[in-house]
Amino acid sequence: MDCAASCLTAQAIASASGPLFALFTALLHTAAWVIAHWYALAAAAAAAWAVSEAVVRHLARKASAERMALELVAERHFDPGLEEIFRRGVQLARASTSMPWWAPRRSKAVQIRLRADGSRALRYRIEGPAGGERLLSITPFGPAVTVQRARPLADKPREHVVRAEFILRGKPTAPLREVPLDPDPLQPLIDAVCDLRTELGDLAEVRLDIQRSPKWVLRARRGQLMADARRKERREAQRSAKWVRHDAGEDSFAWQLQHLISGKPSGGGRRLVVPPVARRVGPQEALGKLADDDHLVRVQLLVMCASNTQGRAQARLAQLQAAFDVFGGGSRWAMRGWSVGPWRFGADRWPSRRGFERRWQLGHCQPPRPNWVRLEELTGLLKPPTVHCRLPLLAADLPTFEFDNPQLLLQGIYRAPDGRRRLVASHADETLFEVGVGKAGGGKTERALAQAIGWAHAGGGLMFVDPHRDSWPRALPFLAHDTLMQRIALIDLNAHGPTPQVSCWNPLGMHQGQRAHEVVEATADTFASALGWDDASAPRALTILTAALAVLVALNETACQAGQCEAQSTIFHVRALLTDPLFRSAALAGVQGRLDEETCSWWQTVFPTLPADSFAVVLNPIARLAANPVTRAFLGQPAGVYNIRAAMDSEMIVWVCPGGNGPTDRLITALLARDLLRAVRSRRDSPVSRRVPFRAYFDELITLTGAAPETIAAMFEDFRKYRVHVHGMTQLLARLPTPVRLSLVQNASTLASTAGSQSAIAAVTAEWGEHPSPAHVAALDRYEHYMSLTVHGRRVGPVQITGVHLDTVFAAYARPRQSTALLRSAQATAGTAPLDQLTARAADQLARVSRFLTQHTPALPTTPPEQKGYQ
Repeated sequence: MDCAASCLTAQAIASASGPLFALFTALLHTAAWVIAHWYALAAAAAAAWAVSEAVVRHLARKASAERMALELVAERHFDPGLEEIFRRGVQLARASTSMPWWAPRRSKAVQIRLRADGSRALRYRIEGPAGGERLLSITPFGPAVTVQRARPLADKPREHVVRAEFILRGKPTAPLREVPLDPDPLQPLIDAVCDLRTELGDLAEVRLDIQRSPKWVLRARRGQLMADARRKERREAQRSAKWVRHDAGEDSFAWQLQHLISGKPSGGGRRLVVPPVARRVGPQEALGKLADDDHLVRVQLLVMCASNTQGRAQARLAQLQAAFDVFGGGSRWAMRGWSVGPWRFGADRWPSRRGFERRWQLGHCQPPRPNWVRLEELTGLLKPPTVHCRLPLLAADLPTFEFDNPQLLLQGIYRAPDGRRRLVASHADETLFEVGVGKAGGGKTERALAQAIGWAHAGGGLMFVDPHRDSWPRALPFLAHDTLMQRIALIDLNAHGPTPQVSCWNPLGMHQGQRAHEVVEATADTFASALGWDDASAPRALTILTAALAVLVALNETACQAGQCEAQSTIFHVRALLTDPLFRSAALAGVQGRLDEETCSWWQTVFPTLPADSFAVVLNPIARLAANPVTRAFLGQPAGVYNIRAAMDSEMIVWVCPGGNGPTDRLITALLARDLLRAVRSRRDSPVSRRVPFRAYFDELITLTGAAPETIAAMFEDFRKYRVHVHGMTQLLARLPTPVRLSLVQNASTLASTAGSQSAIAAVTAEWGEHPSPAHVAALDRYEHYMSLTVHGRRVGPVQITGVHLDTVFAAYARPRQSTALLRSAQATAGTAPLDQLTARAADQLARVSRFLTQHTPALPTTPPEQKGYQ
């Protein structure tokens, strides 16, 4: 009975354990086969991975082919707030998902490209899915940032290229440092590329890819971080328990020795030790910036530097690495890779280089695991450079001056951040009006002379007006070239030396083809402006002078048509016309038929009723001109050589030195200025393509505008239309008449200031938005300028420029031994003659005019009819 029961029990156990044993046996055989044929499984897994990776890369490459690019150009006043920048970050994160459903995750990213290639200090470019273009084209920055479709960029191969990928080091849950917006967070990056030289092939580019990851990736990362935090908790608890036991004495050597000697059991007398409870770490503390889902993105930061000069690319990368250190806080940007002695294994070496090149070329985003950031941490990189950013001047921003190039106008010397100095220039066709302000001796005139000399050697025509004549001897050695001598004319009214030579000019002369009404209007307006006449204060004086000038100009027109230009009247014959009845009768008879009916009626009906004392206000300034032998010789000749319209058209170099700032000198200056205005406006009869560029330099604007404020103001308003450009220098902008000051500041293409008092400079710095401040400009050294310029239609600066010194920059052009020859040639071109000879000829001119009238008019009664109001 018992034996039977035992057999039945054994059979039951065998039948019950049969399936389990078979399963166990199968598992053993499977394990043995896997161990024996591991290479087959590895090959299958590798093949599956290769196929899946090939498919993913193909799809990613196809998705990348549909990317678009936008370039953002910020205005100089661009000053965004934190909320605007944050909204832009939200747009970028949202646009990264604007891809087809089949696109791999690595292609779902938006890329910010910060590029320094010499065309701009830092080009700011956005590349991303084509579906996000509408979202990214309208920015929260408003009109302060211009968004335009960008063209593909093609770089020439460089000899030396270095690459780097940056990864977040430090505590993985800690944020980057919160960098303020003032100064601009991009300033370190711009400083790192400010010495970039395009002629050496320098290139630097930073690419920041922003990607929104799936929730499961974030949950996996959080789970990993929580597990790490729990392990750290347990380790801290174990460490704490160990130190508690050590403090209780159980682990000390003395305690163990005592128990060995006494022979007592080790458990006797042991104190009760309670191990510390492990501190529970909450999710908020363990996850840090990864605790919340909002505005959390993954980023990939790639950098590439290149150059054709060995060592420059490596140095540039080191500068950029230092620039990213500014963002370091609880975590920091560090280059991915490791160093072994002098070698570094990273993105530049196998096996990372191939993956770097693929991501760089296709715009794929495969960020390292720690590169999780919040949008607030990327504030400094989500926007173009702002107004708080100090931008360097590149050759593309301000051209380098080239000698004998008529398209460039010398401005000064710019010192780059790396210490290199270069001559900078502005484009001649964009430099319409210039204003230079600063204290005496600061270098305004020296800079203007250098600019004028460079323009003259390039073949351009100019007029330099200097009341004090100091500029002429300074410029003389640098203009004493055979190629320039025939183009230079000197109009010098200072009459210095034992045998002074003076040129001549007849403001009323008609031998140069002027229009009669323009000559009358210009001369009358000159007297009105210089003497303060208007229709309210001196209507009679204006009427008398205008009528007298109309007769004299008509008389000169008659003489020129008769071929006797030497019989023309001058401004000094106004007195004879108003006070000498015989001359007046002969003159009116000689111009009969040339005057309009209204003017003839005025002479016949109104003039006889005028009292004798009404002529004094007209004759007094003319008498002062006649009392000065220099001005009488200059203005008293019938056919002067001075012709500013012909000088403009033939690219002459005319140096005009009026001779002082007294009442008589101011009237001469006013006549010259008004004649210049008339001559320039007469260019309207020429096609725009035939108007030769001409430049007028006015030194000491305070002196010049005191004689003709409205005329100078009109020059700064009108001359651009006729391709005549004005350059003015003054010590105090506030001392200029209001019309001139307003026109200067409004239309200035270049505004420059040297050192001076803060109150005087404040008017200039106010136009720059107080950057730099008056105190900063007032502390400038001699020959240092702050100036703003116009290049390609955009304002550049204000930037600090060192003024040009002629003896340094134009040393190769100096010809001091030919200065005397140039002086003689300039005087001969201006038609100068000895002062005594011209004075005697001016005194006899009235007799010549009278003889001409006698020969070309009918016989007149010896005694004119009696007329009331004159003698």
